Parts: sequence; structure tokens; C-alpha cells
Amino acid sequence: MIVLFAVALGLRALAILAAVEPSSDAAWYFSRAAMLADGRGYLGDHGAPTAYWPPGWPLALSLVFRLTGPSIWVVGLCNLALSALAGWLTLDLGRRLAGHEAAGRLALLLWAVYPNAVLYVPLALTEVFYTTLLLALCWIVVARQGWGWTVLAGLVLGLATLVKAQSLILAPLLLAIAWLRQPAPWLRLPGIVGQGLVMGAAALLVIAPWTLRNHRELGAWVLVSTNGGITLLTGNNDSARGGFTPGDPVVKALDARADLDELAYDHEAGRLGMDWIKAHPAAFLKLMPMKLARLWGPDGEGQWAYETGSWAYAAAPRAFLALRVANQAWYWALLALFVAAFPVMLRARRSAGLGLIDWWLLPYGIAAYPSVIAMVFSGQSRFHYPAMPFVCVAAAWLIVTMLRGRDSTAPLR
Repeated sequence: MIVLFAVALGLRALAILAAVEPSSDAAWYFSRAAMLADGRGYLGDHGAPTAYWPPGWPLALSLVFRLTGPSIWVVGLCNLALSALAGWLTLDLGRRLAGHEAAGRLALLLWAVYPNAVLYVPLALTEVFYTTLLLALCWIVVARQGWGWTVLAGLVLGLATLVKAQSLILAPLLLAIAWLRQPAPWLRLPGIVGQGLVMGAAALLVIAPWTLRNHRELGAWVLVSTNGGITLLTGNNDSARGGFTPGDPVVKALDARADLDELAYDHEAGRLGMDWIKAHPAAFLKLMPMKLARLWGPDGEGQWAYETGSWAYAAAPRAFLALRVANQAWYWALLALFVAAFPVMLRARRSAGLGLIDWWLLPYGIAAYPSVIAMVFSGQSRFHYPAMPFVCVAAAWLIVTMLRGRDSTAPLR
């Protein structure tokens, strides 16, 4: 196990040495963390208070920046520490769901050498932080019981929601599996409802200060962030091809509106996106499979930042091209194993006389929730990043099952 963690953290430490300068979304998060660390608040590009983009990652990063000062090296080290925790959570979830150590260790190995996961570590993007929160939330619900743990799960859910607002969808998924996997679920309904209420209250306790701040500063009730409208519009317009397409004339015209602040901009974008969907229902439905293809087809977006902001890419562009090809092959292999594991698992559970609903469905539920969101909004490959440790868990189970032979097949929990 020590070797597995040495490989995982060693590769990620090497990626930090690439000294990737923040760009695009990463530059926003980095600069806002620096502002917060300086006590200037969460401000937009024009210096006014904003709720544009979720604040969770800049808020967390600013706590470290207050001690160290803003630095890309600090970002890398923070993500390295988060990766260590994410690795352990992947390991433990893998062995708990599979029921044996080998699958947990293999899940950690598959994730440890996954190039895209490695290359994200120096970047000031939300993915490493959010994925660790997601793993922690799932681990608490799967591995621990009791009201104290339920409160902790709610607090983690609140933090995750401050990073990605759609995280609130995860609570019903987790609670539904926890409820229906037990015998006589209807007798347990009051308890699961109470658990959900406690988890929700704890999550709101984390989110509420930010929501109240938004109402005070912006004069509007913004729960977490105000970027949902522009995401809806860029995925639903005449130029959309299933992905994030800011080049549409409508989007360009909106960008040119100097009279709109960020809140008004997002509201107007959301209105235009909804108007387009209502006017083009058939085109909206036709875009859905294209958005799924954009979400789950390509991989390796962690490398893009290196191409514009790292000495390492400039020194060895061919090596990065080879790495990109290898990463895509590795990613597709993981997805193929993930998909293939589903029918094998169904047969294993049927042979063992077990019910359909149990924690083995968790990786597939985690993969489904960004898929549903992408079909409505826009498909971007980085949105599948948080699901990849769970993909590795299912893939590892299948590999171990194949190596042990059909007679020794054991279903996931």
C-alpha cells in the first residue's frame, strides 16, 4: 500500500514542478482566493461584489493564502494533500464495496496512474478539491452510522454545494440507496426522512452565510452562484454542437452588453437559453446525445493549461502529445470496464440471491448525475472528472473478478 501511495503522490509531485500559470477559470479562482486572503471580499472583474461562479474553492484556498501568500506552488501542494486523502478514500470505498482488499488496492492503482488526474494537481481549478469532498461525503454515508456522522455528512455536502451547486442532488441519491438496500424499507422510512432533514439542515448551515451575503451585497436571493444562466445559453443556441460554445452570435451580443452587471448578465443569459429551448424543442432533444458524447468522449483537458502556461510543455511538446494519446486510451479502457462491470454485477447478485439495490449502484449514480445535468446545460469533459475514482472502483472489481474466475465472483455491496 505504501508503494501505491508513493506512486500516486510521486507522479503528482512531479506535475507540480511543471509550474503551470493559472489561466481561464483557474485564473478566476486564483485571483479571487488572493482577494479574499487580502480581505477585499469576493469581487467581480469590475471591482463590485459578485456571486459569479461558486465561491467554495476560492474561500478554502484563501485560508491557506492568508498564511503563505498567493502562489501557484501553494495551490499544487494543497491539491497534493487533497489527492492523498482522495486516494485513501478511493482505496477504502473500493474494498468496502467489493468486500476484499485486492479491489480497493487496484482501484487506487488505476486512479494513481491515470494521467488526467495527475495533471490536474498543479491547476487552480475546482476539480481536485471537489472530488475529495465528493469521496468524503460518500465514504461517510457508506462507512459510518450515527447522527454525529449524519451531521458531518451534511456539513461536507454544504461545502461541496459551495463548490458546485448541483451537489444537492447527491443527498437524495445517497439516502435512497441507504434506505432501499435494507430489508423492510417502509419501516425505515421515518428514520431515513429524519436523516435527510438533519443532513439538509447541516448543509444549509454551511451555505446560508453565503446566501445571506449575496442578498446583502447584490439585493437578490442567490443560493450559491450566478453562472447557471450562461452555462444554459452556451449549451443551447443555434451554434451549439453539444458543448460549451461561447462563439454563438447571441452569446457574443450578450458579452458586448456593457450595461449588464454579472448578476443581470446571467439572468439575461438564462432567459435567452430558455427561450431558445422553448422555440426549438426538437433541436434541444437532438443536442442531448451530443452533450453526453462531449461529456464522456474526450479526456485529458487537464493538459490544456500546460500548453499555454508551463515551461514543461514548451520544452517537450511531443512528449505531451504522446501523454495525451496514452491518457485517452487509459480513460477509454476505464470506461469500457466500468460499463462492462454493470451486467456482470447484475448476474453476480442474482446468482447470490441478493437484491438489486445496494451500494454497488453508487458509482453509476455518481456518473449519472453529471450526465443528466450535461444533457440540459452543456457537455464539458471536465465535468466527468469527479466521477473517475468511482469508475476506477467498478473497473477494479471487474478486473479482480476476471482474474479470480467466475466461480469466485463476489458482488459489490
